[in-house]
Formats: sequence, C-alpha cells, structure tokens
Amino acid sequence: MTSLDKPTEDTEADARAVTEAALFEAFGGVRGMIETVLPGLLFVTIFTINNDLHLSAIAALAVSLVLVVVRLVMKDTVKHAFSGVFGVAFGVVFAMMTDNAKNFYLPGMLYTLGLGLAYIVTTLAGVPLIGLILGPVFKENLSWRTRNPGRKKAYAKASYAWGLILLAKCAILFPLYWWADTASLGWVLVALKIPPFLLAVWLTWVFLAKAPAPIDVFAEMEAAERAEKAAAETAEGDPADPADQADPVGEPRPARHRKV
Repeated sequence: MTSLDKPTEDTEADARAVTEAALFEAFGGVRGMIETVLPGLLFVTIFTINNDLHLSAIAALAVSLVLVVVRLVMKDTVKHAFSGVFGVAFGVVFAMMTDNAKNFYLPGMLYTLGLGLAYIVTTLAGVPLIGLILGPVFKENLSWRTRNPGRKKAYAKASYAWGLILLAKCAILFPLYWWADTASLGWVLVALKIPPFLLAVWLTWVFLAKAPAPIDVFAEMEAAERAEKAAAETAEGDPADPADQADPVGEPRPARHRKV
C-alpha cells in the first residue's frame, strides 16, 4: 500500500460509515424493526390460540401504545413508534367494523402496495423516492438531482430495488388474503416483515456506498454566509481616500500654495 492509497481507503470507509448511520437513522434500526413486528406478532399469536378478534386487536393496539410511551420516557424519536400505532389502529378499526380478522392486515398490505408503486413511479419521473427520504439525512436535500448525477443514479437503483421487493411481497400476500385463513396469512405476513426490509436496506447501502459523496448544502450555505459577513466587515473597515481625510484634530487640511 502506498502513502497515496490510505487517504482514499479512509475516505471510502468514512463514506460507508456515514451511509450506514444514515440508513440506521432513516429506517429506525433494530428498535424500529421490533416496533414494526411486535403488534402483528401479538395479534396473530392470540388469534391463533383463542380465535378472539377483539382480544387480539386490543392487545396489538395496547403494545403499540406502550412502545410509544417507552420512546417518550427515554426522550427518543417517536416517529417510527407513532407510525406503528397509526397502522395498528387502522387495522383494528377496519377489522372490527367488518368483523373480519383478516382485515386487520389489509390497511398495511394496501400501504405496502402503494409504497412499492410510489418507489417505481417516482423513479420513472426522475425523482427517486429514496432520494427524497435520505437527502435530508445526508444534508444534501435535492442537490443530487442536478449537481450529483452519480448519486442520483444510485438513488434510482435503490428505489427500483425497494419498489420491486415490496411489490413481490404484495404478490405473495394478496392471494393469501383471498384464499388462506387468518392465522396463515398472519404468520406469513410476520415472517415477511424483516427479511425483505433487510434486503432492501442492504441493497441501498451497496448502491450508495459506491456512489459519489453527498454534497453538504448546509455546509455550503454556512460557508457562503461566513464569506458574506467577512466581505461586509472588510468593506466597513476600508479607510477612505487619505486626500479626503481631515487632520487628526478634526480640522481641515490647510491649502497648499505653489511656489512662484
């Protein structure tokens, strides 16, 4: 290894570390996965044991609320827990209104279908959804659209990966919704919560780790503000033309006479 190789390797390692941290933050990490799986797992477990829709639904909603309270007590971000509560609440309401336990899963399945289509459509439109999600996390906002084509290409690949994985998941779940019983659908759905998600996150990491580094637009704005401030201070401190200045005591300079 030459002395010139090490900085490049260090830079690549830093880029990978930043990408891993950003993905961890954006998608909730291990706790986010637990919060996603636990309510549905509790619902299908209770329903499999006693076939009681109301008890299963109440238990799933209760554990979702507990997860939010834990987040609040620990003063941690609650966005993933809150999204879980809303998803479970929609499922509970829909199942109880229709008196069909299968419908507990239907709102989440429809959301997955819509999200998968959104990933594909936004990428075809030139604005990959994963870039909109991760751009603020990387402090690049939308700079990748016009100023960083290599990064835009990586976001497009990642968005296609997310879309295809989610649509493949829907291709498994929707036939089961029509043909399988509630317990079978529930167990398959729980089993498909984490592996497709991890596959999509891993592919996103692979694409972004090989992409150009993000452009930190916040750092650019701060640098521009500092430059403007320095220019203004320099302008205020420039001395006037010495010929126009008064004497130190504040009196005008005496007139100069030519020798004759």
